[in-house]
Amino acid sequence: MQGIVLALNIGSTSTKVGLLLEGEPLISETLPAQDAYDDQIQIRQRKEVIETFIRMYGIDLHAVDIIVSRGGLMQPGPSGIYRINRAMCDDLISYRYGRHVSSLGPLIAFAMARSLGVDAVVVDPPSTDEFHELARFSGIPCITRVSAFHVLNQKAAARKASGDLKKRYHEINLVVVHMGGGITIGAHGKGRVIDATHGLSEGPFTPERAGGLPIRELLMYAQGHAEKDMEALLSGSSGLFAYLGTKDASVVEEKIRTGDGFAESVYRAMAYQISKDVGAMATVLKGDIQAVVLTGGLAHSDMLVSWIREMVGFIAPLIVYPGEDEIAVLLDSGLRILRGEEAVFPYPPL
Repeated sequence: MQGIVLALNIGSTSTKVGLLLEGEPLISETLPAQDAYDDQIQIRQRKEVIETFIRMYGIDLHAVDIIVSRGGLMQPGPSGIYRINRAMCDDLISYRYGRHVSSLGPLIAFAMARSLGVDAVVVDPPSTDEFHELARFSGIPCITRVSAFHVLNQKAAARKASGDLKKRYHEINLVVVHMGGGITIGAHGKGRVIDATHGLSEGPFTPERAGGLPIRELLMYAQGHAEKDMEALLSGSSGLFAYLGTKDASVVEEKIRTGDGFAESVYRAMAYQISKDVGAMATVLKGDIQAVVLTGGLAHSDMLVSWIREMVGFIAPLIVYPGEDEIAVLLDSGLRILRGEEAVFPYPPL
Protein backbone atom coordinates (compact mmCIF):
# COMPACT_ATOMS: atom_id res chain seq x y z
CA MET A 1 0.00 0.00 0.00
CA GLN A 2 1.17 3.51 -0.83
CA GLY A 3 -0.54 6.57 0.60
CA ILE A 4 0.04 10.06 1.86
CA VAL A 5 2.51 10.36 4.75
CA LEU A 6 2.79 13.57 6.78
CA ALA A 7 6.01 14.04 8.78
CA LEU A 8 6.62 16.61 11.52
CA ASN A 9 9.88 17.66 13.12
CA ILE A 10 9.41 20.38 15.73
CA GLY A 11 12.46 22.41 16.71
CA SER A 12 13.05 25.44 18.88
CA THR A 13 13.13 27.89 15.97
CA SER A 14 11.47 25.98 13.13
CA THR A 15 8.70 23.61 12.16
CA LYS A 16 9.88 21.11 9.57
CA VAL A 17 7.12 19.46 7.56
CA GLY A 18 7.28 16.76 4.90
CA LEU A 19 4.77 15.03 2.65
CA LEU A 20 5.16 11.81 0.72
CA LEU A 21 2.50 11.54 -1.97
CA GLU A 22 1.72 8.09 -3.34
CA GLY A 23 5.39 7.22 -3.46
CA GLU A 24 6.29 10.42 -5.33
CA PRO A 25 9.36 12.45 -4.29
CA LEU A 26 8.91 14.07 -0.92
CA ILE A 27 7.87 17.66 -0.41
CA SER A 28 9.54 19.23 2.58
CA GLU A 29 9.87 22.71 3.95
CA THR A 30 11.26 24.40 7.03
CA LEU A 31 8.71 26.86 8.36
CA PRO A 32 9.46 29.59 10.90
CA ALA A 33 8.18 29.17 14.45
CA GLN A 34 7.13 32.07 16.64
CA ASP A 35 8.76 32.21 20.04
CA ALA A 36 6.14 31.47 22.71
CA TYR A 37 6.88 29.96 26.11
CA ASP A 38 3.31 28.73 26.58
CA ASP A 39 2.99 25.23 25.10
CA GLN A 40 -0.70 25.54 24.22
CA ILE A 41 -0.02 28.69 22.20
CA GLN A 42 2.85 26.98 20.40
CA ILE A 43 0.75 23.91 19.65
CA ARG A 44 -2.06 26.01 18.20
CA GLN A 45 0.25 28.24 16.16
CA ARG A 46 2.35 25.40 14.77
CA LYS A 47 -0.71 23.28 13.95
CA GLU A 48 -2.13 26.18 11.94
CA VAL A 49 1.19 26.59 10.08
CA ILE A 50 1.28 22.86 9.24
CA GLU A 51 -2.30 22.79 7.99
CA THR A 52 -1.70 25.89 5.87
CA PHE A 53 1.38 24.23 4.36
CA ILE A 54 -0.62 21.14 3.41
CA ARG A 55 -3.45 23.16 1.83
CA MET A 56 -0.86 25.21 -0.09
CA TYR A 57 -0.11 22.06 -2.09
CA GLY A 58 -3.80 21.48 -2.78
CA ILE A 59 -3.95 18.41 -0.56
CA ASP A 60 -7.07 17.51 1.37
CA LEU A 61 -6.11 16.95 5.00
CA HIS A 62 -8.47 13.98 5.12
CA ALA A 63 -6.39 12.29 2.41
CA VAL A 64 -3.46 11.88 4.83
CA ASP A 65 -3.04 8.20 5.77
CA ILE A 66 -0.55 8.46 8.64
CA ILE A 67 1.28 11.16 10.62
CA VAL A 68 4.86 10.53 11.72
CA SER A 69 6.55 12.81 14.23
CA ARG A 70 9.95 13.19 15.79
CA GLY A 71 9.56 12.00 19.38
CA GLY A 72 9.81 13.90 22.65
CA LEU A 73 11.05 13.23 26.16
CA MET A 74 8.82 10.33 27.20
CA GLN A 75 9.19 7.07 29.11
CA PRO A 76 12.52 5.47 28.17
CA GLY A 77 12.49 2.28 26.12
CA PRO A 78 14.16 0.51 23.17
CA SER A 79 14.49 2.25 19.82
CA GLY A 80 11.68 1.75 17.36
CA ILE A 81 8.31 3.13 16.27
CA TYR A 82 5.67 3.89 18.91
CA ARG A 83 1.99 4.68 18.41
CA ILE A 84 1.07 8.04 19.96
CA ASN A 85 -1.72 7.74 22.51
CA ARG A 86 -3.17 9.70 25.40
CA ALA A 87 -0.69 8.20 27.88
CA MET A 88 2.25 9.44 25.80
CA CYS A 89 0.72 12.89 25.47
CA ASP A 90 0.10 13.08 29.22
CA ASP A 91 3.75 12.23 29.91
CA LEU A 92 4.96 14.84 27.42
CA ILE A 93 2.75 17.73 28.51
CA SER A 94 3.45 17.09 32.21
CA TYR A 95 7.26 17.13 31.61
CA ARG A 96 7.45 13.91 33.62
CA TYR A 97 10.65 12.92 31.84
CA GLY A 98 11.94 16.41 31.06
CA ARG A 99 11.02 19.42 28.99
CA HIS A 100 12.05 19.96 25.36
CA VAL A 101 10.34 21.63 22.43
CA SER A 102 10.46 18.36 20.43
CA SER A 103 7.72 17.07 22.75
CA LEU A 104 5.26 19.36 20.97
CA GLY A 105 5.52 17.24 17.81
CA PRO A 106 3.69 14.16 19.12
CA LEU A 107 1.07 16.40 20.77
CA ILE A 108 0.35 18.14 17.45
CA ALA A 109 0.42 14.86 15.55
CA PHE A 110 -2.02 13.24 17.99
CA ALA A 111 -4.45 16.16 17.79
CA MET A 112 -4.41 16.10 13.99
CA ALA A 113 -4.63 12.31 13.78
CA ARG A 114 -7.68 12.16 16.06
CA SER A 115 -9.55 14.66 13.88
CA LEU A 116 -8.60 12.77 10.71
CA GLY A 117 -9.18 9.26 12.09
CA VAL A 118 -5.66 8.01 11.27
CA ASP A 119 -2.67 6.70 13.23
CA ALA A 120 0.13 8.92 14.52
CA VAL A 121 3.53 7.53 15.51
CA VAL A 122 6.98 8.59 16.67
CA VAL A 123 10.24 7.10 15.41
CA ASP A 124 13.38 6.52 17.51
CA PRO A 125 12.44 9.10 20.18
CA PRO A 126 15.20 11.01 22.03
CA SER A 127 14.38 9.10 25.23
CA THR A 128 15.38 5.80 23.59
CA ASP A 129 17.30 3.83 26.21
CA GLU A 130 19.73 1.08 25.21
CA PHE A 131 22.37 1.96 27.83
CA HIS A 132 24.80 -0.51 29.28
CA GLU A 133 24.06 -0.93 32.99
CA LEU A 134 27.41 0.63 33.92
CA ALA A 135 26.54 3.79 31.98
CA ARG A 136 23.71 4.60 34.40
CA PHE A 137 25.86 5.28 37.47
CA SER A 138 26.38 8.96 38.25
CA GLY A 139 28.38 8.90 41.47
CA ILE A 140 25.39 9.85 43.65
CA PRO A 141 22.93 6.98 44.36
CA CYS A 142 19.82 9.16 44.06
CA ILE A 143 20.90 10.50 40.65
CA THR A 144 20.86 8.15 37.66
CA ARG A 145 22.32 9.00 34.26
CA VAL A 146 19.53 8.79 31.70
CA SER A 147 19.47 8.45 27.95
CA ALA A 148 18.38 11.61 26.09
CA PHE A 149 20.12 12.42 22.81
CA HIS A 150 19.54 12.91 19.08
CA VAL A 151 18.51 9.31 18.50
CA LEU A 152 16.63 9.79 15.22
CA ASN A 153 19.49 11.46 13.36
CA GLN A 154 22.23 9.43 15.06
CA LYS A 155 20.56 6.15 14.13
CA ALA A 156 19.92 7.33 10.57
CA ALA A 157 23.56 8.39 10.15
CA ALA A 158 24.79 5.14 11.72
CA ARG A 159 22.70 3.04 9.33
CA LYS A 160 23.89 5.10 6.36
CA ALA A 161 27.52 4.70 7.44
CA SER A 162 27.02 0.96 7.87
CA GLY A 163 25.75 0.73 4.31
CA ASP A 164 28.65 2.77 2.97
CA LEU A 165 31.01 0.43 4.83
CA LYS A 166 29.14 -2.49 3.26
CA LYS A 167 28.18 -3.79 6.68
CA ARG A 168 24.96 -4.14 8.64
CA TYR A 169 24.31 -1.74 11.51
CA HIS A 170 24.08 -4.65 13.94
CA GLU A 171 27.50 -5.94 12.86
CA ILE A 172 29.75 -2.97 13.61
CA ASN A 173 30.70 -0.36 16.20
CA LEU A 174 30.56 3.39 15.54
CA VAL A 175 30.92 6.63 17.44
CA VAL A 176 28.30 9.03 16.08
CA VAL A 177 28.32 12.78 16.69
CA HIS A 178 25.21 14.89 16.07
CA MET A 179 26.29 18.52 15.80
CA GLY A 180 23.57 21.16 15.73
CA GLY A 181 22.06 23.56 18.24
CA GLY A 182 22.54 20.61 20.56
CA ILE A 183 25.50 18.26 20.31
CA THR A 184 25.43 14.62 21.42
CA ILE A 185 27.98 11.83 21.05
CA GLY A 186 26.86 8.19 21.10
CA ALA A 187 28.63 4.83 21.32
CA HIS A 188 26.83 2.54 18.87
CA GLY A 189 27.74 -1.03 19.68
CA LYS A 190 26.32 -3.69 17.34
CA GLY A 191 23.07 -1.80 16.75
CA ARG A 192 22.57 -0.44 20.27
CA VAL A 193 23.57 2.94 21.67
CA ILE A 194 25.15 1.71 24.89
CA ASP A 195 26.19 5.16 26.11
CA ALA A 196 25.68 8.76 24.98
CA THR A 197 26.08 12.26 26.29
CA HIS A 198 22.83 13.82 27.52
CA GLY A 199 21.61 16.46 25.08
CA LEU A 200 20.80 19.06 27.73
CA SER A 201 23.23 18.50 30.59
CA GLU A 202 26.36 16.69 29.40
CA GLY A 203 28.91 16.71 26.64
CA PRO A 204 30.54 19.65 24.84
CA PHE A 205 29.19 23.17 24.80
CA THR A 206 27.21 23.95 21.65
CA PRO A 207 26.10 27.05 19.74
CA GLU A 208 23.56 27.69 22.53
CA ARG A 209 23.98 25.12 25.35
CA ALA A 210 26.50 24.88 28.17
CA GLY A 211 27.05 21.13 28.09
CA GLY A 212 28.82 19.57 31.07
CA LEU A 213 30.03 22.11 33.63
CA PRO A 214 32.27 22.15 36.74
CA ILE A 215 29.71 21.27 39.42
CA ARG A 216 31.05 23.31 42.35
CA GLU A 217 31.42 26.45 40.28
CA LEU A 218 27.94 25.98 38.82
CA LEU A 219 26.39 25.64 42.28
CA MET A 220 28.09 28.82 43.43
CA TYR A 221 27.00 30.71 40.32
CA ALA A 222 23.39 29.49 40.65
CA GLN A 223 23.00 31.01 44.10
CA GLY A 224 20.65 33.96 43.85
CA HIS A 225 19.46 33.01 40.33
CA ALA A 226 15.92 31.73 39.71
CA GLU A 227 15.64 28.16 38.45
CA LYS A 228 13.81 29.32 35.32
CA ASP A 229 16.59 31.80 34.54
CA MET A 230 19.26 29.14 35.02
CA GLU A 231 17.41 26.73 32.73
CA ALA A 232 17.15 29.40 30.04
CA LEU A 233 20.85 30.19 30.40
CA LEU A 234 22.09 26.59 30.28
CA SER A 235 19.90 25.48 27.37
CA GLY A 236 19.59 28.56 25.20
CA SER A 237 22.04 31.33 26.04
CA SER A 238 25.33 29.51 26.65
CA GLY A 239 28.03 28.13 24.39
CA LEU A 240 29.01 30.13 21.31
CA PHE A 241 26.25 32.63 22.04
CA ALA A 242 27.54 33.42 25.50
CA TYR A 243 31.12 33.88 24.31
CA LEU A 244 30.58 35.50 20.92
CA GLY A 245 27.00 36.81 20.83
CA THR A 246 25.92 34.53 17.97
CA LYS A 247 24.65 30.97 17.52
CA ASP A 248 25.51 31.00 13.81
CA ALA A 249 28.69 29.05 13.04
CA SER A 250 29.11 30.85 9.71
CA VAL A 251 29.28 34.18 11.58
CA VAL A 252 31.90 32.71 13.92
CA GLU A 253 33.96 31.50 10.97
CA GLU A 254 33.82 34.93 9.37
CA LYS A 255 35.11 36.44 12.61
CA ILE A 256 37.99 33.96 12.53
CA ARG A 257 38.81 34.73 8.88
CA THR A 258 39.01 38.43 9.71
CA GLY A 259 41.57 37.77 12.43
CA ASP A 260 39.45 37.43 15.60
CA GLY A 261 41.74 35.28 17.74
CA PHE A 262 39.27 34.94 20.60
CA ALA A 263 36.56 33.62 18.25
CA GLU A 264 39.05 31.04 16.97
CA SER A 265 39.88 29.95 20.51
CA VAL A 266 36.19 29.51 21.39
CA TYR A 267 35.45 27.56 18.19
CA ARG A 268 38.52 25.39 18.67
CA ALA A 269 37.43 24.75 22.26
CA MET A 270 34.12 23.39 21.01
CA ALA A 271 35.99 21.08 18.61
CA TYR A 272 38.27 20.10 21.49
CA GLN A 273 35.34 19.16 23.73
CA ILE A 274 33.58 17.23 20.94
CA SER A 275 36.78 15.30 20.24
CA LYS A 276 37.34 14.55 23.92
CA ASP A 277 33.89 12.95 24.18
CA VAL A 278 34.51 10.97 20.99
CA GLY A 279 37.56 9.54 22.73
CA ALA A 280 35.48 8.69 25.81
CA MET A 281 32.93 6.80 23.69
CA ALA A 282 35.74 5.02 21.87
CA THR A 283 36.85 3.75 25.26
CA VAL A 284 33.30 2.53 25.98
CA LEU A 285 33.59 0.46 22.78
CA LYS A 286 37.05 -0.78 23.88
CA GLY A 287 38.68 0.77 20.82
CA ASP A 288 36.90 -1.61 18.42
CA ILE A 289 35.46 1.06 16.12
CA GLN A 290 34.91 0.98 12.38
CA ALA A 291 34.24 4.72 11.96
CA VAL A 292 33.58 8.04 13.67
CA VAL A 293 30.52 9.62 12.06
CA LEU A 294 29.83 13.37 12.09
CA THR A 295 26.36 14.60 11.17
CA GLY A 296 24.07 17.58 11.75
CA GLY A 297 24.18 21.18 10.59
CA LEU A 298 27.62 21.93 12.03
CA ALA A 299 29.10 19.13 9.93
CA HIS A 300 28.88 21.64 7.05
CA SER A 301 31.71 23.54 8.75
CA ASP A 302 34.94 22.43 7.10
CA MET A 303 36.87 24.35 9.74
CA LEU A 304 35.24 22.55 12.67
CA VAL A 305 35.41 19.14 10.95
CA SER A 306 39.11 19.59 10.15
CA TRP A 307 39.94 20.33 13.80
CA ILE A 308 37.96 17.29 14.96
CA ARG A 309 39.68 15.14 12.34
CA GLU A 310 43.09 16.22 13.64
CA MET A 311 42.18 15.02 17.14
CA VAL A 312 40.21 11.81 16.49
CA GLY A 313 41.61 10.59 13.18
CA PHE A 314 43.85 8.10 14.98
CA ILE A 315 40.79 6.36 16.47
CA ALA A 316 39.03 5.37 13.24
CA PRO A 317 38.20 6.72 9.77
CA LEU A 318 36.02 9.83 9.81
CA ILE A 319 32.73 9.79 7.84
CA VAL A 320 30.90 13.11 7.44
CA TYR A 321 27.22 13.49 6.55
CA PRO A 322 26.48 17.23 6.72
CA GLY A 323 22.96 18.22 7.72
CA GLU A 324 20.26 15.83 8.84
CA ASP A 325 17.75 13.68 6.97
CA GLU A 326 15.21 13.38 9.78
CA ILE A 327 12.18 14.32 7.65
CA ALA A 328 13.22 11.78 5.01
CA VAL A 329 13.65 9.11 7.70
CA LEU A 330 10.21 9.90 9.16
CA LEU A 331 8.54 9.78 5.74
CA ASP A 332 10.22 6.50 4.85
CA SER A 333 9.17 5.00 8.18
CA GLY A 334 5.56 6.05 7.57
CA LEU A 335 5.58 4.48 4.10
CA ARG A 336 7.00 1.22 5.47
CA ILE A 337 4.26 1.16 8.12
CA LEU A 338 1.58 1.58 5.45
CA ARG A 339 3.17 -1.28 3.47
CA GLY A 340 3.22 -3.51 6.55
CA GLU A 341 7.01 -3.65 6.55
CA GLU A 342 7.58 -2.05 9.96
CA ALA A 343 6.31 -2.99 13.43
CA VAL A 344 4.59 -0.35 15.57
CA PHE A 345 4.91 -0.74 19.34
CA PRO A 346 2.42 0.32 22.03
CA TYR A 347 3.19 3.02 24.57
CA PRO A 348 4.45 2.87 27.24
CA PRO A 349 7.32 0.62 26.11
CA LEU A 350 7.08 -2.95 27.34
